[in-house]
Parts: sequence; structure tokens; C-alpha cells
Amino acid sequence: MRLRLLLRRFTVSAPRMTVSTSLPWPLRWALIAIMLGLCAAITLWAFEFGRDLALDGSSRAELTRLRTDLEAAQQELATLKVERDKARAVANTADTLVTAEKTTRESLVAQNRLLEQENRSLRDDLGFFEKLIPTNQTDGMNVRALNAEMVGNKTLKWQVLVIQAGKKQTDFQGTLKVSFTGLQNGKPWSANLPGVPPSISIQQYGRVSGEFEVPPQVVVKSISVQVMAGDTVRASHTTKL
Repeated sequence: MRLRLLLRRFTVSAPRMTVSTSLPWPLRWALIAIMLGLCAAITLWAFEFGRDLALDGSSRAELTRLRTDLEAAQQELATLKVERDKARAVANTADTLVTAEKTTRESLVAQNRLLEQENRSLRDDLGFFEKLIPTNQTDGMNVRALNAEMVGNKTLKWQVLVIQAGKKQTDFQGTLKVSFTGLQNGKPWSANLPGVPPSISIQQYGRVSGEFEVPPQVVVKSISVQVMAGDTVRASHTTKL
């Protein structure tokens, strides 16, 4: 009985029956294709979105790594700059020391040359002024020393010392007449010092020096000097070379 009732529900004679219109199969296939395409589009969108999310995460990680590397590079660059500045300071210090040493050496060389010149001058002065020691000379004007020497082959350097002895000494202003004698090509030769006669000022002593350019083929044998007060000879002396 129950089986009949059950079969009756699924037959035409069932109390309730729904009649539906069947769709043509091309339309069904079209709907199925649309649904499949929509599903595929949704799936593809989900895939792309997930990949973008994954890429964004990796990009953030890469950006973080790059920032870390940049900071490390900046720190290393700062360290290198500090080392460079230290090396530059050392190099500048070394250059300064070298320059200072060079300057000091040049200064010492110049001072040494100056001291040598002063030493020679002092030796000349010593030898010259040793002759100021009083001797058995008469009061008045005297040529105490007359020295001459050849410098090179053409220059004769001379110097004369004149003293004024006595208790009553007055200032003297005069001139010197310097003359030279010798041989030129085996013949007698003589000449006076060219130019204006050297002036001399004496209270206790006076010293005058000069140079004479010897003419070619001349051998100077002696030098003479006269202390002149106008046209009056106050003292004279001759030295042989």
C-alpha cells in the first residue's frame, strides 16, 4: 500500500505536479559556457590578486634589505671619509714638516754663508786693526797700513788705514790719491785710480777700501796712496806687491 502511494507521487496522477518548460540544448550550453567563463575569470582574478599580494610582500622585503644595505654603505662611506681625512691630515703634516725642514735648511745655509762672510771680514779687520797698536811713530797723520791683493785675474782689491796720533786730535776731512805702477808688455806702466778720488774722514782713524780693474797685459808691482787736504799731502805710503 505504501509502495503504491509512493509510486503515485511520482506519476501523472500525483496530487501535485509541476510542469516546467525545457530549454533548448544550445541555450543550455551557452549558459554553462558563460558560467564556466565567469568562474575562470574569478579564479584568474583571485590568482592575480594573490600573486600581487605575494609580490608586494617580497617587494617590501627587498626594499627593507636595500635600505639596510644603503645604511651600511653610508656608514662605511662615513668611515672611509674619516680615514681619508686622517690620512690627509697626516700627509699635510708631513708636507708641512718637509717644507719647514727645507726652509730651516735653506736658512741655515744662508746663515752659514753670512757667518763665513762675517768671519772673513772679521779676520780682515783683525789683521788690519792689529796695526793700530802704537809704534814709534810721530804725532800727526800717518798711513798705518796699505794692503792690496789680486782677486781673479783683472781686479786688484786694496784698503788703507790712516790714523791721527797725538793728544790734540781734530776731525779731518780729505781725499785719497791712489796710484799704481808696474809693467805692461815689459815696459814701465803707471796709472791713477780712475774716477772721483775717494773721500776719507778721520778723528782717530779712518779706513777706505776699493777695487781697481787692471788693464790687459799689465802686471802691478806697487800701490801708493796719499792723504790729501786740498792740494796738500798730509801723509803717504807705498806698498810693493
